[in-house]
Amino acid sequence: MTVIDSVRARLTPGGRGGKGGSGGPGGSGDSGMKAVGSTAITKVLVMALSGVLGIVTSRLIIHHFGTGAYVQYGLLSSFPSLLPFADLGIAAVVINAIAGSEKPRTDDNVRKTLVTALRILMVSGGIMVAIAIVITASGLWPFLLGKGLMQGGNLVAGLCLLVYGLVLPLVVGQRILIGLKKTNVQVASQAVVAPVMLLVIGMFVLFSVPAGSFLSVVSYVANALLSVICLVIAARAISPQFGASLKLVFKRREYPSVKIVHVAWPMLVQTVAVTLVLQTDRLLLSHVSGTHELAQYNLSAQLFGLVIQTIQAAGVTFWPIYARARARGQIQSPMKPTLWFGGGAALVGIALAAISPLLVEFIAGGEIHLGLTLLVSYIVFVALQGAKYPVGMYMTDERGLKFQVVPILIMIPLNFFVSLALIAPFGAAGPIMGSAISVGVCQVIPDVWYVRRDLARRRREAAAAVSTTPPTSPADAPGR
Repeated sequence: MTVIDSVRARLTPGGRGGKGGSGGPGGSGDSGMKAVGSTAITKVLVMALSGVLGIVTSRLIIHHFGTGAYVQYGLLSSFPSLLPFADLGIAAVVINAIAGSEKPRTDDNVRKTLVTALRILMVSGGIMVAIAIVITASGLWPFLLGKGLMQGGNLVAGLCLLVYGLVLPLVVGQRILIGLKKTNVQVASQAVVAPVMLLVIGMFVLFSVPAGSFLSVVSYVANALLSVICLVIAARAISPQFGASLKLVFKRREYPSVKIVHVAWPMLVQTVAVTLVLQTDRLLLSHVSGTHELAQYNLSAQLFGLVIQTIQAAGVTFWPIYARARARGQIQSPMKPTLWFGGGAALVGIALAAISPLLVEFIAGGEIHLGLTLLVSYIVFVALQGAKYPVGMYMTDERGLKFQVVPILIMIPLNFFVSLALIAPFGAAGPIMGSAISVGVCQVIPDVWYVRRDLARRRREAAAAVSTTPPTSPADAPGR
């Protein structure tokens, strides 16, 4: 079949990429949705295990090392969420290269991309290590992090960032697994973190090791183990590609890096912007509201965060599906998955809101109450989070990533000022309303608009290619 014949087949009703067709890359659309469902179920199971073990671990820390150790542990464990720019947008480059390759084990483009990604991540990790050493030697961590640090916390904070920097290049393994449509494997590997932490901290308690100030370092070591596991699995999955790439990392003259900034920079901007949006809510409540509203926000975020994490884990599964479709020249619309994903997220949010009184009573013992306005706001927010993923994962090529930059930069001040204005009348629900409004206005609406226009453009181009090339007649076929 010629290229034009392939395009004509996809435009034909019932063809692989035609309107109404299910043609997912590498098989039917059902296989893609199965991958999404498998990842979601895996994430729920991992969160259930991690949640139970996390509660036990927190209890051990508080009862045996004190509240101060628990506060510092929570403070320093949040470093990764405050450093989203560390991988410099490399995730998009690696995932697209792997997902778009028919033979990632031997594809030269994949090899060049991995070599370049590893070089950049090594430099970024080295910078993190240098920053950790300088700040620790200067004794500036207490000034930067505030009163949450214990005595000796300056050294501990430095060790956390040091481990983070050293492990940063290893995260390429998780990106490879996503590109291979093995997101469920990457998510399942996360189950190792909570047991390792409980085991190590439990040993500290059992043998009366005075390690209360260093507990947060355990968290970084456990996550380093996760990165190692994912890298080993990924390296075997594309063997011998990763080993060959690793050997070329330091041979810059013989094997120069490829250009990746065109995809990396818009991904980097989005990652930083989203982090700023999500991290300002608690700060706003802390400055302009009371501790009761902040406690409500923290508890509701803890509960609905389970839904959001599941949405994120399952939503990323769409990325390699659409990247592979692009590489094959297939036209695959994310509009139906957007409706299903948004609706499914809303239903899960409603179910969680319905049982939230029981959960809140168990966790807070009547000290905290989540009002109807707060619950409804979160239901809308998780529904919009669900709706944005399929269209967002469709827009992971250079054109789509660059389009998202302006709306998402607008989202930062919009979320800040709307949330600030809504805190006074609605309390803890105000920032959630602000986040829902900003996500809807700056992500869901513009992304859907872009995707509809992009699909129409690609269909016109495919139709034009078919109309300008005459079909092959039997008499013209080779061998006749």
